[in-house]
Amino acid sequence: MGPLEGLRVIELASIGPGPMCAMLLADLGADVLRVDRVEPSGLGVPMGNKHDVNGRNRRSIALDLKAAAGREAVLRLVEGADVLIEGLRPGVTEKLGLGPADCQARNPRLVYGRMTGFGQSGPLAQAAGHDINYIALSGALHAIGTAGGKPVPPLNLVGDYGGGALYLAFGLLAAIFERGRSGRGQVVDAAMVDGAGSLASLFYGLHAAGRWDQPRGHNLLDGGAPFYDTYETADGRWVSLGPLEPKFFAEFARLAGLDERFVKRQYDRAEWPAMREAISALMKSRTRDDWCALLEGSDACFAPVLDFAEAPRHRHAQARAGFVEVDGLLQPAPAPRFDRSQVAVPRPAPATGEHTRELLAEAGYDAAAIDGLIASGAAATSGAAR
Repeated sequence: MGPLEGLRVIELASIGPGPMCAMLLADLGADVLRVDRVEPSGLGVPMGNKHDVNGRNRRSIALDLKAAAGREAVLRLVEGADVLIEGLRPGVTEKLGLGPADCQARNPRLVYGRMTGFGQSGPLAQAAGHDINYIALSGALHAIGTAGGKPVPPLNLVGDYGGGALYLAFGLLAAIFERGRSGRGQVVDAAMVDGAGSLASLFYGLHAAGRWDQPRGHNLLDGGAPFYDTYETADGRWVSLGPLEPKFFAEFARLAGLDERFVKRQYDRAEWPAMREAISALMKSRTRDDWCALLEGSDACFAPVLDFAEAPRHRHAQARAGFVEVDGLLQPAPAPRFDRSQVAVPRPAPATGEHTRELLAEAGYDAAAIDGLIASGAAATSGAAR
């Protein structure tokens, strides 16, 4: 069983980092109960539950949080939970009567996780935004892009998922660890702008040391160095190179046939334009598969640039079972891995309200009370949720 078996998490349905954080916990064995809305929510990109990879490994209960009976059902679930995750604007759950004070009055051991872009305080706390805005404010977005080009959003990996979901999961587990000493829950304020800034700690250090002072696309790790960049191959595909260390760069040069003079002057910026031209010409002289046959598995720090269809078929992913098939959909396997705690194969995302009756029963409602909640519209099942 997963290492988080026995941990019960309530997830108030949201978009982006909230579901990703809940998936991470659920993948490792936590029992995640997602509280969905009974009315159309417009949350996220419309897709069927089969394709909602971030929604896997949950049970779903559909409740009307504007109804007193729906809110009471959440609080009944809170009584038996370890963690609650919410991703609404600051103050919204307080207005609903489901804020930290309300929930911890019912369960003082509850760890209450709050996921926002700008945080629970500060002049921008109430402003709407998305990943691109949060990483822009953190300084991270400014550093990403090609020389002479504009800043390029790295999908929503740095804000939503790296600076948001992962930092929230880390904060929740840290609070649970502390609860083992104090016996008390607490609030975790996870802001994407904070997490994205934290992810950029190395670069703030380099900037302060005067070692990240070139324009975007001219520095060591942003594609500015010709030995840390992507290159097109003869067949129009792409490969990545990253031999930063001299011994690895020497190995790349030996295998690829790069002029020895570049090895001797790897970090001489005056040589970089000619070095880039030489590497580019080399890479275009063979196909991507040819370069893979020559360089993969060596110390040249090389890998092909694979798309979402190719990555699961790569021999390394195949050998490590890096992808799993769930209800006919190939998707990334749970991560990380443990030597004793075996993680189960994920279950597909539930339909909205699929487990409403089951979860209400676990919260102590009898059959008549459950029928009454559904009849009143305070709760809904998958067949009745609108």
